[in-house]
Amino acid sequence: LDVAERSAISIARRVQDPLAELVKIEPRSIGVGQYQHDLPARELDENLSTVVESAVNQVGVDLNTASGALLSYISGLSRSTARNIVQYRDAHGPFGRRHELLQVPRLGPKAFEQAAGFLRIYGTENPLDSTAIHPESYHLAVEIVSRAGASLAEIGADSLRDKARRLDIKALARELAAGEPTLRDVLECLFKPHRDPRDELPPPLFRSDVLDIEALSPGMVLPGTVRNVVDFGAFVDIGIKQDGLVHISELAERYVKHPLDVVAVGDVVQVAVISVDKERHKVALSMKQAGSRGK
Repeated sequence: LDVAERSAISIARRVQDPLAELVKIEPRSIGVGQYQHDLPARELDENLSTVVESAVNQVGVDLNTASGALLSYISGLSRSTARNIVQYRDAHGPFGRRHELLQVPRLGPKAFEQAAGFLRIYGTENPLDSTAIHPESYHLAVEIVSRAGASLAEIGADSLRDKARRLDIKALARELAAGEPTLRDVLECLFKPHRDPRDELPPPLFRSDVLDIEALSPGMVLPGTVRNVVDFGAFVDIGIKQDGLVHISELAERYVKHPLDVVAVGDVVQVAVISVDKERHKVALSMKQAGSRGK
């Protein structure tokens, strides 16, 4: 495949599952602000990798479809261990249960203990394998479901939530010698087994009316996503090739000492188009004229 075809495939995969595709890019290559290249490279890499690892573990990954690049960010797994998982999967077929991971070469009990809760297996005999519940807490999940008079087949169903309402979690925690917060976490996973924290974030903005700079005119009010924050303002993606600039003086009606006091990367904001320089491909935007408050 040539570069254009590979790029098109990557963009399509980002729409399907952004996290799974973006982890293939070195974090430093994504661009993290005005002073990225002034920072110590090693410390920057460590901190960026920590952020990516945190995001991957919060979301969790499908053990039977995840790439080696994605698996390598799971807690307890290294690049070589992730590669071994993929090779084992290619040789033996899909994993049928979480404990099968212990058969992967060089993946010991400690790595399993750290990683298991972040790895999901769907469509298996044990529905708990598709949740964020760690295998060490399976007995608690089974006990909760049993005490509620339900079955594991009801995980995620309203019927389980209704039946579990009568449970006294404090008393059950004492009886099972388990922490109350742990039981509540297990219960929440039983109620929402496939919860994805990304669902709580604003969805991507897809526009069909504004696709290039020629479609812009002063006075237009558009939604946008903050892509970068610098000392003099914020660059906002409004759906065209060029990000528009909201100068620090246009972020809010009040005095703004630094743009980060008002916006952060990823924020969805309303912006008004102030001016359009089609020859230089520059767009000036304003949040205060659009009535957007930011933080």
